[in-house]
Amino acid sequence: MSDHVSSARSDAPRRVDLAIARIDAWTVMKVAFLLSVALGIAMVVATIVLWLMVDAMHVFSQLEEFLQTVGAGRYAAFLDYARLPRVISYATIVAVINVVLLTALSTLGAMLYNVVASLVGGVKVSLMDE
Repeated sequence: MSDHVSSARSDAPRRVDLAIARIDAWTVMKVAFLLSVALGIAMVVATIVLWLMVDAMHVFSQLEEFLQTVGAGRYAAFLDYARLPRVISYATIVAVINVVLLTALSTLGAMLYNVVASLVGGVKVSLMDE
């Protein structure tokens, strides 16, 4: 009979209260770098797909035609900045800047969390098994 009581107690879910007192800044930097590189690649691919969709709808040619009709043909040279190779270059530059900024800001955030957690004790987390 005592075996049945002990097995009933072991079936009850356990609850553990933990505190996240420190985050390793080096690990945060590595993960943030990899995620921001993936985000940058996705942004460049999305830019290419969006440009191809807009070009397939003949938006650029209609805009150039409209500028010629209105007589503002000299402004049609501005459409050279909207050609695919330049757009890919712009998207790549923005992606590289985002990689640097996101990595630096995430690492700085981890360091700030460590300072604040040393003052207030960190974030409390309750874990429970099912």
